[in-house]
Amino acid sequence: MPLGWFRVERFRCLSAAELTLGSGVNLFVGPNASGKTSLLEAAFFLGRGRSFRSRSREILIQTGEVEFRLTGESAGGLSPTVLGIRAARGVTELRVGGAAARGFAEMAEHFPVQVIDPDLHKLVEEGPGRRRRFLDWGVFHVEPEFLGTWQRYHAALRQRNSALRQGLEQRALSAWDPELAAAGERLAEQREGYLRRLAGPLQRIGQALLGSEVQLVHVPGWERGRPLLEELAGGVAGDRRYRATQAGPHRGDIGVRLGNRAARGVVSRGQQKLLAASLLLAQLLVLEEERPGRSALLLDDPAAELDEASLERLMSIIRELPVQLWVTSLKPRVAGLPEPDRVFHVEQGRIVAI
Repeated sequence: MPLGWFRVERFRCLSAAELTLGSGVNLFVGPNASGKTSLLEAAFFLGRGRSFRSRSREILIQTGEVEFRLTGESAGGLSPTVLGIRAARGVTELRVGGAAARGFAEMAEHFPVQVIDPDLHKLVEEGPGRRRRFLDWGVFHVEPEFLGTWQRYHAALRQRNSALRQGLEQRALSAWDPELAAAGERLAEQREGYLRRLAGPLQRIGQALLGSEVQLVHVPGWERGRPLLEELAGGVAGDRRYRATQAGPHRGDIGVRLGNRAARGVVSRGQQKLLAASLLLAQLLVLEEERPGRSALLLDDPAAELDEASLERLMSIIRELPVQLWVTSLKPRVAGLPEPDRVFHVEQGRIVAI
């Protein structure tokens, strides 16, 4: 299973807690502002290297402390592996199996985690950055070459953008174009292939949750059908004006369609949440097909923005997922949720198994 135990120290309002987790449903019950969401945020940070609530890492350190520590045992691979993070102001240390980790990508391999929270609708509503992260997280977990391709592309992009900012001559600028174009086109191919793989599960879940077909359309970040190398050569004037490369996968997006219409800016907030949930649940199904027994889904206040019927449809799909669930609730019962493996009471930053 994803995590057999989890320890959190000096993270937001959580001074110290160690949890023994079940492979199925883990329910965290307590009043508002008790630390339930902070616990999910800590688990998310262990697997993703960032918060789903804040861009600032320093705000995650408990008031009056200088660092936080997160530790968990991933049991989803061939043998249990202990993951650890120590984060202070300006310093982050990662460990996998007692050794220094290569980066957050190595942590993510051992603990793939997604979250459904009250801000989930932003995946549909806001700009392309969230959707690129969603897409790349999914491709990373099923395409072995993806990380290397992504790193090659962004290394070349940084060099080209640096040349643009410095106003260097054309020869210095175009020297990066072949590498940028080759890695960029490969990155777009990997994204496109992943979306094709996602289409089947997404169609089934979209019909169940929304009664309509959900479609994802890949927007590569430059004119479809045109070689990226040609696009880069033809866009130099604009790149120099903006002092940044304007074409490539870093400008890509996903068009989300519900039935025969674009969803962004059209559907209601509740529909946006169900749409975004459809994307995440389909993604977890694909991941479990590829690497079974490793994934976790965090549910923070799943009823927010949803009526009773919509919540029941959502929970009926979630309870069939072969993933570890972390669920927060004000009450010891959540409609549609299976009997919990473990129940914890959370209050004033203290977590107690009950």
